[in-house]
Amino acid sequence: MPPIRDIAVVAFAQTDHRRTSDELSEVEMLIPVLHDVLDQTGLKTSDIGFTCSGSTDYLAGRAFSFTMALDGVGAWPPISESHVEMDGAWALYEAWTKLLTGEIDTALVYAYGKSSPGSVRDVLTRQLDPYYVAPLWPDSVALAALQAQALLDAGETDEPALASVAARSRASAATNSHAQLRGSVAQGDYLVRPLRTGDCPPIGDGAAAVILAAGERARELCERPAWIRGIDHRIEAHGLGVRDLTDSPSTRLAAEKAGVFERPVDTAELHAPFTSQEVVLRKALRLEESVTVNPSGGALAANPVMAAGLIRLGEAAARIHRGESDRALAHATSGPCLQQNLVAVLEGDAR
Repeated sequence: MPPIRDIAVVAFAQTDHRRTSDELSEVEMLIPVLHDVLDQTGLKTSDIGFTCSGSTDYLAGRAFSFTMALDGVGAWPPISESHVEMDGAWALYEAWTKLLTGEIDTALVYAYGKSSPGSVRDVLTRQLDPYYVAPLWPDSVALAALQAQALLDAGETDEPALASVAARSRASAATNSHAQLRGSVAQGDYLVRPLRTGDCPPIGDGAAAVILAAGERARELCERPAWIRGIDHRIEAHGLGVRDLTDSPSTRLAAEKAGVFERPVDTAELHAPFTSQEVVLRKALRLEESVTVNPSGGALAANPVMAAGLIRLGEAAARIHRGESDRALAHATSGPCLQQNLVAVLEGDAR
């Protein structure tokens, strides 16, 4: 059934993404972002009908760490709140479903991650199958290299093409003041063959937040809301050995259910932390060369774990707010080798 309410992203804010933020706690990192996104709409915390966050306790190194982040929101008087142990894009999905019920008209979604305190490559091994794969400790870069090598072996791409993806993304990020890497960045040495350092995302800290609103409330809060015309998420098999790493059927199915293929998009914000993953996503999403891909620089320019997917949705929405896009695709991923994928279509009102 089609959604019974029109729901839009009406505001988006993010931190300046940095290699380290040792002097800040998660709460201190979040507060300016939360103030910014509320100020854009003129709303107060008490005006928000539902709050949902995305983060992971594994990065923080302590259980239920997200409860401390609520100090940045202000949970008194009591608020309606939820949390997902996922990228904030999935928190947005939960807030979207809550708005569909008609019980609320506004929702705040935020996500954050501090990768700098430890080895994020090792931390992410905890996402793997705990019986057969995780005990081997294959890190996130090694698994992405397996996917990249599969693409090279299949003739889907080559190393110069991957280098061009990195160069284009970071050149696009030159105008993004929030990006961690901007402008010309050398490909560097092999990190895990065939991936060089330039093919991989920067490690850093950051946070982001969006506000969703329904119907006429959205138009009151934003001059040109970014309407969510479709959103869906799907997952691949957990076992890497039973997957074709050169393709992403879950992305294609999510895109189909979200209505991506009904008519062309002009912009695509893809959550592709590795250059090889953009190759896979372009094929799964059937993107034409005319589509502007990752004008923000994407995850190759800034990749705060648990917030980078929400940022793709926020960047796509912001382009619609500014009148730079009319129909945009936003994609988020989680897990090794594009295991879980969320796709959304955002549109602005006709001009």
